[in-house]
Amino acid sequence: MRYQKQTTISLVFFFIFTLLFIGGDVFAQTANVVNERRQTLERELVKIEEEIKAQQVILDSKRDETRSLERDVAILNAEIRKSQLAIQARDLEIRRLSDDIVGKQGTIESLTNELSREKSSLAQIIRKRYQNDAFTIAEIMLGNTNISDFFQDYDSFSAIERNLKDSFKEIEVAKVTTVTQKASLETKREEERELREIQAREKRKIEEKENEKKELLRVTKGVEAAYQAVLRDKEKTAAQIRTELFSLRGSTAIPFEQALEFANFASKQTGVRPAFILGVIAEESNLGANVGTGNWREDMHPTRDRPVFEVITATLGLDPDQMPVSKKPWYGWGGAMGPAQFIPSTWVMYGGYAKNSSGEWEYKESKDTIRKLLGNNSPSNPWDPQTAFVASSKLLADNGADKGTRYAENLAALRYFAGWANASKPAYSFYGEEVMALADKYQGLIDILNNS
Repeated sequence: MRYQKQTTISLVFFFIFTLLFIGGDVFAQTANVVNERRQTLERELVKIEEEIKAQQVILDSKRDETRSLERDVAILNAEIRKSQLAIQARDLEIRRLSDDIVGKQGTIESLTNELSREKSSLAQIIRKRYQNDAFTIAEIMLGNTNISDFFQDYDSFSAIERNLKDSFKEIEVAKVTTVTQKASLETKREEERELREIQAREKRKIEEKENEKKELLRVTKGVEAAYQAVLRDKEKTAAQIRTELFSLRGSTAIPFEQALEFANFASKQTGVRPAFILGVIAEESNLGANVGTGNWREDMHPTRDRPVFEVITATLGLDPDQMPVSKKPWYGWGGAMGPAQFIPSTWVMYGGYAKNSSGEWEYKESKDTIRKLLGNNSPSNPWDPQTAFVASSKLLADNGADKGTRYAENLAALRYFAGWANASKPAYSFYGEEVMALADKYQGLIDILNNS
């Protein structure tokens, strides 16, 4: 019996050593491959991001120059190149994250297999323990050459059992951690895919800019005087601006001057520049013309947004099935509301909604910040044009746009679009640039109106 127990102990030690050695070797090999691949991709990404910065320097310097044919062609070239590089950068990032996910999956599978082997070893030891327990202590002691050998075997046996149990717990923790890391990486990959989809729109804009450049050179034939004549023809008078119309979904067509009044009012309440407010809403919904063709039941996040959306529409006396929201893209969820494109779970922070003691959403007038700013006697409506302007302006102010600098406005736009955590990522820079370009356009129109 003593021989049998010693053999079992020796075999168990062998199992533990083999599992740890082989498992560690597999993990090390997987980690090395993933790390080498990641380092290669990161080096490529650094090069691309450096070139993106170089193109931005060109853009910044050219925009400070007086308008000329050479200057505007150079800006178009830099914008085209920068967009092309941004798409390349996102592709590299997706590949890097995909490699990480594959590595994590391999680790999970290895840990699962090791866990299974250790469970089997532990089961064998427990069965052997039960077999030994069938004998009396006297019988076991008589089977040993002396008492010290008995206690030595017994202690070794118990130590191995404890070690395996500890190992089992460590592997379980490692597995849970790795699964969590994998889920996090998959979320990041979805974010990157979303960016790539958004940048597909950038690709279309590249084509538009290429066509714009070709047409510009065709009309002017490269002659500066001809280009200056084209610019003069494009300038609008105050009268033309006042007669321009745009439609806000759910409202009658209103003149630009009315939209400007909304922006001016919102600016007085929040300190955000009117032209910048117009720029954000134009980027989000083409000044309310494109508030979405989706349906809340299909396109809205089922747990985060649908419950509060039902309460919002009920509070406003609206039929949720008839209210337009943004459609769900292939990479995520839609459900944004109105000209400012607020998702319901963001609207609650400004529109006066909170959970009661039962965990259900309800409207509370005291928390309706937009209602207070507007001086209204009814709950705030995200589909109402003026409410949308004020709500957007309030969120932008909270994002730092009330500081009034170009940097602060650009950052506030990025936070509006991607949240604070993602606002500093180079991949999102295109959104801020588009908003600022629109703000510049509207500021030009406002300046003409103010000087007329």
